[in-house]
Amino acid sequence: MNPYLRRRFREQIMVMFGREPKKPETIAPEAQKIHFHKRGNRDLIAEKLHARAHAVPSHKWRNRRWATLIFANLLFVVSFYFDIQILEGALTASRFIGFHVIDLNSALQVMLAHKHVINNLLIGTGTVLVLWILLGGRTFCSWVCPYHLLAEWAEKLHLYLVKKKLVTDQTIDRRLRSVFWLVFAVLAVVTGYTVFESISPIGILSRAMIYGPGVALLWVLALLVFEVFFSKRAWCRYACPIGLTYGVVGIVSPLRIKYTLDGCFHEGDCRKVCLVPHVLDTVIKGRAVDTEVPIGPDCTRCGLCVDTCPTGSLTFEVKGLSKLL
Repeated sequence: MNPYLRRRFREQIMVMFGREPKKPETIAPEAQKIHFHKRGNRDLIAEKLHARAHAVPSHKWRNRRWATLIFANLLFVVSFYFDIQILEGALTASRFIGFHVIDLNSALQVMLAHKHVINNLLIGTGTVLVLWILLGGRTFCSWVCPYHLLAEWAEKLHLYLVKKKLVTDQTIDRRLRSVFWLVFAVLAVVTGYTVFESISPIGILSRAMIYGPGVALLWVLALLVFEVFFSKRAWCRYACPIGLTYGVVGIVSPLRIKYTLDGCFHEGDCRKVCLVPHVLDTVIKGRAVDTEVPIGPDCTRCGLCVDTCPTGSLTFEVKGLSKLL
């Protein structure tokens, strides 16, 4: 990794913990040439409008993601309902064809509450840890988490209400998510109880789908109402410690979204659809530190930006290999 991307990578990690993105201090000479060319190119606006007008709408990655998420969660339901023992339990802790699989954040909360390392939990989290290191930690959020899908739909309703000027979108300091991570960790140690697991909408929804609805769904409904009428995706962006845990796990992931500077017209459509738009600050005109820049670890790999980009400047790739289809 060249020094420009190395500094950029460190900055992306800090952004994941809540720092606001900032302009890079140094830019690679090759990228500087492209930035200079674009600043002096009066045809760029025309090219931008042409690319946007002739872009073919695509929902390829979104449809793949929704299908995967729904299938993964329905597999729990089908396994329980028909007692076929393929995927038993719920998202927080389960058994896949006899192998124990435990959510990393849930395992951490349990060990903090019990104040010692539990060997069985380490075994159960091993496979999960390797899986999300390979796939990119926050891939869990957009490809598996059931609350993420509901929040995504709620965001569409929120944006419609904003467009009609019936509500305004309120932003919150993203550092709050790191604060909540620490708060829930301290509560587990002090109380000896996994406080977060009792209010986690992911666990509540997963158990409700498998074993039947309960009163706890009112809490999930309250979160969605808050996101529709006040702040879009507030739980995922500002509160959920699971996203931060998996973001840290995915720091070294080979699977990523790559940005290519040369073909980009900076029309901004990708940032409009991005579920975590702060990770795409590198696509802002003049921000890319090199000709190719991997998107940071807080990216959920949802693929919405890839579907939307009219010039193909954002692509999925495995580090060291060719881009994914």
